Amino acid sequence: MFNQLAGAQGNPNKDLEVTSPPDDTVSALEFSPPSLPQTFLVSGSWDCRVRCWEVEASGKTVPKAVQTMDGPILDVAWHDDGSKIFMASTDKSVKCWDLASNQSIQVAAHEAPVKTCHWIKAPNYTCLMTASWDKTLKFWDTRSAVPIMNMNLSERCYCADVDYPLAVVGTADRGICLYTLEGKPAEFKRVESPLKHQLRCIAIFRDKKSKQPTGFALGSVEGRVAIQYVNPANPKDNFTFKCHRPPATTGGYQDIYAVNDIAFHPAHGTLATVGSDGSFSFWDKDARTRLKSSEMLDQPLTKCAFNHNGQIFAYAVGYDWSKGHEHFNPAKKNFIYLRACYDDLKPRST
Repeated sequence: MFNQLAGAQGNPNKDLEVTSPPDDTVSALEFSPPSLPQTFLVSGSWDCRVRCWEVEASGKTVPKAVQTMDGPILDVAWHDDGSKIFMASTDKSVKCWDLASNQSIQVAAHEAPVKTCHWIKAPNYTCLMTASWDKTLKFWDTRSAVPIMNMNLSERCYCADVDYPLAVVGTADRGICLYTLEGKPAEFKRVESPLKHQLRCIAIFRDKKSKQPTGFALGSVEGRVAIQYVNPANPKDNFTFKCHRPPATTGGYQDIYAVNDIAFHPAHGTLATVGSDGSFSFWDKDARTRLKSSEMLDQPLTKCAFNHNGQIFAYAVGYDWSKGHEHFNPAKKNFIYLRACYDDLKPRST
């Protein structure tokens, strides 16, 4: 697609820089759905803004629009028809941004910051799912100020994902709630995370043959990912692997970094992880092998996303506060990079 273009200055991976990036750390990154003929990329950031770019075939990015909320943005989600973007904020609300009119209206509210938002398109209904640090999960018909369903979580929501008919929510007590979305949303299972430390991210994967959601990957602050099946045929199907742990230093100590985001490739079913160590890696979970690891950048990678056909991998670079305020350097800018990735993520031939 755009391999042949000169990569960004200062990026050892030679990836393309998105123009006019956010002024603060990127907390959400999503490509437009396949219903749109063009490719758009949306980011939410701690600067309280959501930005939209058009990604041209050459890899050139054109800033299109910006929306502002009253608090940092924690998540964004596209409507399935590509006409609207949902924006979740620490201001305890979710707004719907209509791209045609460039107007936004509030469509959901919680008692605490809203950590995640996901648009659900089921055969017999559509709704917005929001999860918050107020320990609730809510489902909204966006035309009404009252949620159609309100479910209690055991703790604050730290991460969530939706791939119809499955939804998964990870909580602050290392709990994972699984929901079926058929007919209407309903909880069907609660499990404890196999990872011993705080959850950072969760992503649903599909079965290679049936193409149905069949499990999820969890990432934690301890440089580890867990692959979990909803109904494992064999308990050994579930496993964890280490990542984002650079080689040990001369003293024999190994630095361990958080896994900040996980994304599954839409065509190959392989996955990408990004970490606080400043690198991304591509993995084949079925072959249990690493396909590629990137050169290190000098700042953490906070979010990543694939476009709908899996040709483009986007990742965000910025400080994630994992080393405290004394390591914050205001002179370091935030970046979003794009990479042609389709071949890099092909599974190992068995």
